[in-house]
Amino acid sequence: MAINRRQALLGAAALGAVGAARPAFAADDVVIGCVYPMSGSNAQTGVDARNALETAASIVNDKHDLDLLCAKTAGLDKLGGAKIKLVFADHQADPQKGRAEAERLITQEKVAAIVGTYHSSVAATVSASCERYGVPFVAADSSSPSLHKRNLKYFFRPAAHDEFFTAAMFDFLDEKRKGGARIETIALFFEDTIFGTDSSNVQRKLAAERGYKIAADVKYRANSPSLTSEAQQLKSADADVLMPSSYTNDALLLVKTMTELGYKPKNMIAQAAGFAEKPVYDAVGDKLEGLISRASFALDLAPKRPSIAAVNDMYKARSQRDLNDNTSREVMALLVLADAINRAASTDGAKIRDALAATKIAGDQTIMPWRGVEFGADGQNNLCDPVLIQYLGGKFVTIFPTALAAQPAKWPMNG
Repeated sequence: MAINRRQALLGAAALGAVGAARPAFAADDVVIGCVYPMSGSNAQTGVDARNALETAASIVNDKHDLDLLCAKTAGLDKLGGAKIKLVFADHQADPQKGRAEAERLITQEKVAAIVGTYHSSVAATVSASCERYGVPFVAADSSSPSLHKRNLKYFFRPAAHDEFFTAAMFDFLDEKRKGGARIETIALFFEDTIFGTDSSNVQRKLAAERGYKIAADVKYRANSPSLTSEAQQLKSADADVLMPSSYTNDALLLVKTMTELGYKPKNMIAQAAGFAEKPVYDAVGDKLEGLISRASFALDLAPKRPSIAAVNDMYKARSQRDLNDNTSREVMALLVLADAINRAASTDGAKIRDALAATKIAGDQTIMPWRGVEFGADGQNNLCDPVLIQYLGGKFVTIFPTALAAQPAKWPMNG
């Protein structure tokens, strides 16, 4: 029997209704750009970031029995089960290279958002490019306080910045003072990019406000071939507390140079960065027994938040190392972004941006010691309470705040 045009259209409509109940093909991947140092002196940082971000993508893409964002479904359920696809770009610790790579990811790879960048100087240029294109940028691990003060609408940072971290350092020093410790002088040692400069500015300000004397204020050129003169200045000052802000290679060189000069600081409280990196402790860990670092993450809080151990196991299977301050922030940055994309039910930059701005996440849905994640109008999360951790017996333990401490601090570090 011949089928007329009306019957054919009705048949097509019926097939369409059946198809609507069950997708005929897989949802498109959601492409996220990841801009990190994948070569050069900070290449290991990039490798670690890749492992952390791929761990987070696995949490989103596969079903897990974890009380974490996007973990309990396979893929983004509001986008038909779409998977997160990561595309990595190498900024080589160069802000202009970072800018160029961000623009390539946006215009050629068609990324929905970008995560990065470890170096605050690179985060500044990458986030500016994202702003021009209307693409959300999530600063996973760049801690310069100036980054969120530029009136950018597409900039978001779930983790703390150096004003938070430095306040925690001085709160700890104040507490030690109240307990009878003699702490009068501080030495600042910082590299000359935006990270070190901003860090030292905050430390200088808080030292003045809290009544600590700056015994040495040493700025050095990042990736300098020698730090002998600078280390000699620190030794001569012999401050009660040395506060370094350095990336990995500089941290290694500083410790080796201090050892050569026979200088053992009474105490060191570091702005993480290189002093949170495994290669430093593999090489000179015996010289850093008792070092205190600020942190967003503490592995020994796992009994209080079971997801910490599970995610650490996933990360360790990829990297053969534990999560640290940097990699934990990278995991959370991607999970926060994925949650926003899912709530937006879209890969449109403006819709993702609005979803990020509306984020309200409870602290127990993170692997961090945070109260939660809620972004202010400037894109900064103000619920991301930091901790202080101390390197003791070959591992870091939480020593501050007291309510979260696994054990009391060793003080002084040397003495």
